[in-house]
Amino acid sequence: MQIVFNVFRLFWRIWFYVWMLFVIVLLFPLLLVTTAREKWYPGFYYLARVWATAMIFGMGFYPRIKFKNALKKDKSYVLTANHTSMMDIMMMLYLSKNPFVFVGKKELAKMPIFGFFYKRTCILVDRKSPQSRKAVFEASNQRIRSGLSICIFPEGGIPDDETVVLDEFKDGAFRLAIEHQIPIIPISFTTNKKLFPYSFLKGKPGILNAVVHPAISTLGLDQKDKRMLKNKTRNTILQMLDF
Repeated sequence: MQIVFNVFRLFWRIWFYVWMLFVIVLLFPLLLVTTAREKWYPGFYYLARVWATAMIFGMGFYPRIKFKNALKKDKSYVLTANHTSMMDIMMMLYLSKNPFVFVGKKELAKMPIFGFFYKRTCILVDRKSPQSRKAVFEASNQRIRSGLSICIFPEGGIPDDETVVLDEFKDGAFRLAIEHQIPIIPISFTTNKKLFPYSFLKGKPGILNAVVHPAISTLGLDQKDKRMLKNKTRNTILQMLDF
């Protein structure tokens, strides 16, 4: 029976990449136009949400979002969440109508077709390079000043040890939020790791649960408060994780 399940998961995982590329190709002309100019980014973001929704339901998932915080329209935030699954990206796009820009690892830019748009629209970081981290901060500053939000997975990567529930947070997201005096939005993805982990022969269709926590204000904070803000955000996300 386990062999049958493994065969199913193998084809299901292959379907993930086939379906992802199919939807991108279907939207390709519109994606290409909306990435031609930075001011057209909101149009691209709308299409990205269409793609994310197609990915979630096309993989047999059903999203269930619990909003403890209403994301206000035309307001900038720094969105932070735990990161253990490829579905985290799709769920983040699905739950936020406010356009945001991902800060993500540069390795994803190598993926066929997806990578083409990823590097045109996201802020890429080389986590081994101090110069890259500085450039990311400057690019994020520019996007926030233009009225967009920023999404950062503050663990800085996926832990190699799958028993780690939530890794320690890096400083970048909190430095940005304090710099611009904009709120942090903590988000807990409580079932993504169980249903669609990075391990290729694990996972299954099901309900993807997410909790959008109340905003954490940064008004009046300065950089010496960064550690406090980071710990508060991490504890908020961690309290909802039960895997």
